[in-house]
Amino acid sequence: MKRLFSLLILLPLVFSFIAGGCTGETANQKGPITVGSKIDVEGSLLSQMIILMLRSEGFEVVDKSQFGPTSVVKKALETGELDIYPEYTGNGAFFFDEADSDVWKDAQKGYERVKLLDGEANGVIWLATAPANNTWAIAVPRALAEEHGLSTLADFAAYINGGGTVKLIGSEEFVNSPAALPAFQEAYEFTLRKDQILTVSSGDTTQTEKAAAEGTDGVNAAMAYGTDGAIDALNLVILDDPRGVQPVYEPAPRVRGQIMEDYPEIADILNPVFQSLNLEILQSLNARIGVQGENPADVAREYLISKGFLKE
Repeated sequence: MKRLFSLLILLPLVFSFIAGGCTGETANQKGPITVGSKIDVEGSLLSQMIILMLRSEGFEVVDKSQFGPTSVVKKALETGELDIYPEYTGNGAFFFDEADSDVWKDAQKGYERVKLLDGEANGVIWLATAPANNTWAIAVPRALAEEHGLSTLADFAAYINGGGTVKLIGSEEFVNSPAALPAFQEAYEFTLRKDQILTVSSGDTTQTEKAAAEGTDGVNAAMAYGTDGAIDALNLVILDDPRGVQPVYEPAPRVRGQIMEDYPEIADILNPVFQSLNLEILQSLNARIGVQGENPADVAREYLISKGFLKE
């Protein structure tokens, strides 16, 4: 009876020890961190780089790449549904109703401004940017450009206003956002009718550029980005923006403030990666995904290994 009584006393101590051990493991666990991205090639590439780097440093990561367009991922981060996603500095001009300010056309000033405004308004932290301007652009087939002398958006506007045949393909965001097509139309004084625009849900510029290159449904102009890798491969040309309509769009991780408070080391993990991504590198990596059809995670991993950020 004494033996049974002793066991009954010891059992709670054993369970307490086990529970304490489990609690200790949970306390040392990092995360989970939910990483999202927009629905485009570069978003998928950059989000996978973030995911791979965080996992390599012991974080539990939830992958929500290709989460939605800008308005959706922005709100998701601010409501806590996402913790990190790659955003572009120039979008601060429209997040905070400062589209008329020239500050956004200067890379460093725009970065400092969006960090300040987003921190004050939303408690959001911006990490280091990649030195690459992924600005909105319009691309046309090289043959069309050469035939009609199209090298700038001013040329494009003159061609449209002169009765030239144009059908442009772009995402819903590109077509409707004040930052994109409407800004080009206002600055260069041209207007595309509804039947001259083909709107698609995805922000994948490879899709839009292929349509322009192949003349799908009569398309001969496409939404494009400055870091796209498919331009040369598809024999397209980017129309120059001599009036400087577009802000500078440098990509950077946009992070919930609470996450950075809990895990300040994330800055040291991600900053060197983004700072290594110049225009040529992003164009090359984007081409591997958008043109050659490689998996974004594979492309991201190979790059991170090649630069010594990850071990094989």
